[in-house]
Amino acid sequence: VQLQAYGGGLVQAGGSLRLSCAASGRTFSIYYMGWFRQAPGKEREFVGVISRSGGETYYADSVKGRFTISRDNAKNTVYLQMNSLKPEDTAVYYCAASTSMGVRSREYGYWGQGTLVTVSS
Repeated sequence: VQLQAYGGGLVQAGGSLRLSCAASGRTFSIYYMGWFRQAPGKEREFVGVISRSGGETYYADSVKGRFTISRDNAKNTVYLQMNSLKPEDTAVYYCAASTSMGVRSREYGYWGQGTLVTVSS
């Protein structure tokens, strides 16, 4: 599966942004979809993951209550709704596909190219 993330941009602290990740192919629904991010000078970190049906999600503590992952299998798209953004959320955000509901990047075999989110204070 090929993934393409988009929707990043510049937003003020406290604002909202929605990222999208479009997948090619007809097998999108068999994958768990995760979001990761990488801030400048830091390692890539887990943000959240959604189950194949969309009925289950799991988030990193740093974004819990502010970020929401959803998916539309008919459109082969997964979303990351980000609210109450903070400057520390500034990073390149990546979507990824896995055959398990993992939290480690090595569990994901397919990655999008990343989209930059910048949160100004």
